[in-house]
Amino acid sequence: MSHLTKQEFEHRYYYKTDLIRLCRQYHLPTQGTKAELNHYLRLYLSGVPVQTIQPARVVKKRPPLSADQIHLETKLVGSGFSFNNEARKWFANYFGVTHFSFKKEMAVIKRRAEAENDPTMTVGDLIQALTQNGKTKVSESNPEEQTYQWNHFVTDFCQSPESRQYHDKLKVASILWQHVKRSPESKRYTAKLVSRFSDELAPFRIR
Repeated sequence: MSHLTKQEFEHRYYYKTDLIRLCRQYHLPTQGTKAELNHYLRLYLSGVPVQTIQPARVVKKRPPLSADQIHLETKLVGSGFSFNNEARKWFANYFGVTHFSFKKEMAVIKRRAEAENDPTMTVGDLIQALTQNGKTKVSESNPEEQTYQWNHFVTDFCQSPESRQYHDKLKVASILWQHVKRSPESKRYTAKLVSRFSDELAPFRIR
């Protein structure tokens, strides 16, 4: 790991714990999303001096807001707003549902506001994103979306015709993923993976 090159780094998939370990080894910021940790490491491996690589987000700790303190004009940065149970209550009340689940799109918007220290982004922007065309989609080219590679991989495999041959789909997907994440090839599922590693998958084939 001490002689890791940028090319080697780009050709492998790293879990967040791996990225934190690498950042710590190279004295880089260790706080942030996977996309942010990847960014720090790419800068360092491209020759950027370590002392110039600063955290993408500096979040000042404020007391968390209660549900009755949240409104559409509540700022996402510096107000104490966070995705906790109080915010969940507020969104549930706003949408008139008994239970509200935070969406990935909401986290992407909040992280962007924090990274850019944008004082104009509010809870209203989260509402707009959720209601725009019924549901907001995040482009797969977005750095945050790229951190969900495993989720995409296992979903694509389980929906494929090839998966019907096996009785433990998640286990089979995991075996294939172990090969894919260390490969320089695309991190997306393809049918040829099943053919390539068919011997290893044989114990899980439906007989």
